[in-house]
Formats: sequence, C-alpha cells, structure tokens
Amino acid sequence: MTTLNGLPAHILLVHAIVVLLPLAALLLVLCALWPTARRKLAGPNAVLAVLVLILVPITTDAGEWLERRVAATPLVRAHTELGDTAVYSAIAVAALALVIWWRHRESAFPDDGGPRRVLRLPAPRRTLLAPRSTPVTIVLAVAAIVVAAGAAYDIYRIGDSGAQASWQGQFAATPAPRGGHR
Repeated sequence: MTTLNGLPAHILLVHAIVVLLPLAALLLVLCALWPTARRKLAGPNAVLAVLVLILVPITTDAGEWLERRVAATPLVRAHTELGDTAVYSAIAVAALALVIWWRHRESAFPDDGGPRRVLRLPAPRRTLLAPRSTPVTIVLAVAAIVVAAGAAYDIYRIGDSGAQASWQGQFAATPAPRGGHR
C-alpha cells in the first residue's frame, strides 16, 4: 500500500498506530489489574492487540516506501530506525493480551464440577496458565505495566522523531503576515 486518496499511506496509517497501540496497552493494564475489566475487555483487547500487530508492519512498510521518496536527512533516518522497533512493542502487548484473555477463559471452568457433575458434563479441561494462581496474576500484572509503559514510550519516541523529521524548519516562529486581515 503506497497511497490513499493521493496521500502517502504512512501518514494516514500512523495515526491508527498512535491511537490503537497505546489504547491496547492501557486496556492490557486494566485487564491485568482489575477483574471486572478483565471479564468484559480481555477478549476485545486481545483482538485489538492482534489487529495492531498486523497493522504495524503495514505502516512501517508504507513508511519505508515514503522514505525512498523524501530527502534523506539524519532525522528521517532516525525516525525510520525507531519505527522499526514498534513491532516489538506490538508483539509484547499482543502476547500478554492473549495470555490474560486465555487465563480468564480458563478461569471460567468450575473447580468442583458442581453443575457439571449434576448435568453429567465432561470434566473441565486442564488449565495451562494457572488462572487461579495469585503469584502468576501478580507477575502478569507487573509484566503488563512494564510492557504498556514501554510501548507508550516507544510510540512517543517514534512519533516525536517523525514530527521532527516532518516539521523541523518548516514553519516560522512568528505568524505569517495575512493580506488585509488582522
């Protein structure tokens, strides 16, 4: 994908990443720390995080296409190099979002087999991610906070470098004179 409606696709797609990756990271922390949010948001956030993970390489590919069509400056090179790190943040957020969703899904199985035994349903499946383990929950919560903070910082750095590459030296410190208007 190179252009959308005559504009470079990168400058449009990047807005989705700037909004959706930090949103997925914020929801990741909420789901890790707050059981009510986990019940309602773990599944949708896992889908969102995977969608962002798919969108990041598309956006960086569009950025590389654009890079070949603008002046090669140190700021553009710095932005391109930083942009390549976004996929690592997206992978970390998506992986943890999927783990938290899966753990929540596993916790939906009853321990005692109560209604399952009465209804003669098969025993619950074996759980893989210790959904009722407090230490595992704490480790995942800390990991979610660290990953979310890292993703937000990474997106900030990438966005700032892109803004510097696009706008540095492109505007005046004082307002431009307007013909006939005050």
